[in-house]
Amino acid sequence: MGGKGFVGTRRSQGLLAAGAAVLLLAGCGGGGEDAKAAALDNGQVASVLPDAKAVPGWRNHMKPEAQKPVPEYPPSVCVARTKEQRKTACDPVTSWGVSAFSRKADMTTLNFWALAYKDEKAADAAYDILAEWYGGDRVGQNAEKVDLGSPGAEREANRAAVGTMAGPATIAQIRVGTTVLGISTGTTGKAVVPDKEVKAFAAMFAERAQQAQNGEKPTAALPGQ
Repeated sequence: MGGKGFVGTRRSQGLLAAGAAVLLLAGCGGGGEDAKAAALDNGQVASVLPDAKAVPGWRNHMKPEAQKPVPEYPPSVCVARTKEQRKTACDPVTSWGVSAFSRKADMTTLNFWALAYKDEKAADAAYDILAEWYGGDRVGQNAEKVDLGSPGAEREANRAAVGTMAGPATIAQIRVGTTVLGISTGTTGKAVVPDKEVKAFAAMFAERAQQAQNGEKPTAALPGQ
């Protein structure tokens, strides 16, 4: 995998340094006709990122944290093919953050990241550029599509048998209103994170983003193990 992106197949260097059970979400709110699109501040972006309670069964080794972009430390998760595309996708970011997890049993990592924009138009333009970077074979050669269902306004996910950690990997991206969300998994082992789990991660993460934009405290979480 090229570039500097914080992809699930690679651990972050830190913010400052650089079946039917799928929708068994706890505390879901908003959505449907109540869905709103609103700009989020740092605190709200941090609250959107899943914490240990939202992802039971995983060790949270990087707690949710968000910051405003500064020239010296542009969002490491915002990557594009060209300088012009990067300007469109990354310069308008108003806040961004990550949270990361691991599962020792099968040596798997799980990462979430969020990019916030001032409005849907900016987020939509960024989504297309970021999807071009993170989509397709970015996760690994001979990538295959993963069906995420219908979280958010736009979504895409791909998985590969061999990612940069030498084991199965997935990368997913979702746009929810004024936010672009990313999820990735990777492992040095052989265990595959099932598509239904990736779908559940996406549904939960998208719901948290929508709750925040509805003016609510994000509470969506995966069922307990």
